[in-house]
Amino acid sequence: MMLKIARVALFAILPAEVMLVVLLVSGVALPRPVVIAAELVVLTVLLLEASVLWRRYRALRQDGARRRSALRGACEQIVPEKVRRVMGFEVKGMVSLMLWAGRRRHGVPPGAVTLSYHREQTMLMSGFLFACVVELVCVEVLLRALDAPAVLRGVLLALGAYGVLFALAVIAGLITRPHVVTADELRLRYGVFFDLRIPRHLVAGVQHMRNYNETGTMTTDGDCLVLAANSQTNLIVELAETVVAVRPLGRREHVRVLRFFADDPSAAVEALRRSRDSAAIGPAGRAGWRAPPG
Repeated sequence: MMLKIARVALFAILPAEVMLVVLLVSGVALPRPVVIAAELVVLTVLLLEASVLWRRYRALRQDGARRRSALRGACEQIVPEKVRRVMGFEVKGMVSLMLWAGRRRHGVPPGAVTLSYHREQTMLMSGFLFACVVELVCVEVLLRALDAPAVLRGVLLALGAYGVLFALAVIAGLITRPHVVTADELRLRYGVFFDLRIPRHLVAGVQHMRNYNETGTMTTDGDCLVLAANSQTNLIVELAETVVAVRPLGRREHVRVLRFFADDPSAAVEALRRSRDSAAIGPAGRAGWRAPPG
């Protein structure tokens, strides 16, 4: 019960606090009792969150968990999975920016074959990035013309700059986190938002087939998972067994067919077949490989 109350209080107070800050920086004269009452409510909620966090931490410690694991577990119980995943996207995006600046890629071991998929999307994302920059400049010009308070302009400028940074992070994620094929696994990704690792012995077949009419970036059709780039896919991978794919916000899907996009589909087919052939000397490699024509 206390956990539910803490979650509701946390997500109810955040929008109210943001609204209060916007009003204050906009120069709106709020009655002092209102400001004091709002801050008291925020303090009460923070104390409630700390109390619930401490109780959950102690319970996990008593069950034998180590300090770090107990703290992580307590935070996971208080903060819903969807919120944690969104926060994780932010962190991964910043890491991708650093990797992009250093001309490095994430999760590519030595000897692996990388399959990029960003070419069809970079132009679209670049257009979105340009729109964010134009919007940032236009808002600043408009606020100056209206003689808006400098603090308000600073807040909106910071929000606009963050939008530009986020667009850059999305582009960096697409570039630095390609699909990866090794002798042990096939790893399908979509920037910082999706990551599916499939053991190589489960890959039963691969086919090069183009589709220009995909209805979404990440969709499911029965047991088929679709990862499209600019409404396109060009590869189909069939699996020997069903695997669980975790969607960006945590929803689980049981899939056995994967339809996705690669900038060079022929190289992808060759990499999957070659890595399968190299593993054929082991028991897993004799698990009935077949390659449909394509």
